[in-house]
Amino acid sequence: MQVTVTGRHMSINDSLRDYAEQKFGRLAKIFDAEPLIAEVVLSEEKNKSNPNKDIAEVTLRLKGHVVRAEEAAPDMHSAIDLAASKAEAQMRKYKTRVVDRRNHAGQAVKTAPGAGQIPEEEPAAEPAVSRVKTIAMKPMTEDEALLQMELLGHDFFVFRHAETDLVSVLYRRRGGDFGLIQPSA
Repeated sequence: MQVTVTGRHMSINDSLRDYAEQKFGRLAKIFDAEPLIAEVVLSEEKNKSNPNKDIAEVTLRLKGHVVRAEEAAPDMHSAIDLAASKAEAQMRKYKTRVVDRRNHAGQAVKTAPGAGQIPEEEPAAEPAVSRVKTIAMKPMTEDEALLQMELLGHDFFVFRHAETDLVSVLYRRRGGDFGLIQPSA
């Protein structure tokens, strides 16, 4: 497993880098055959009144899927532990829903690498486009789009529908169920 640890507006010492590599390197045990890439970003929040000022973010790139986890804690080691636990839970969910189902049903689930990566944005004083994200859109079913949305931890997911070949939006409704927006054909 390839683990890259970087610091955002802070320097990372060797012991902290080794700790993060060890914690996120354990996630490779969940997937034996699939190559994994983990990008870990550690940062400190400048607001000193917030007790959870150390932040650990991880993006795991699996074969065709992306898993993200972000956690904050009073110290960096705790933030890394929380993010690793969250990422592990998401990866186990992915494995039981997709990989095991694929092995038992004999069907392969295919999605575009990096599909649906929509960054979280901070609210600005004036409405403005602060970031543009381009994604590769391969056709997928509603179930695959729902799984990808849950793995990313977002409230919506844009995808190309496999049956209609039209761009669709899957979103989480207030009641907890999901909605699908499709253009008229």
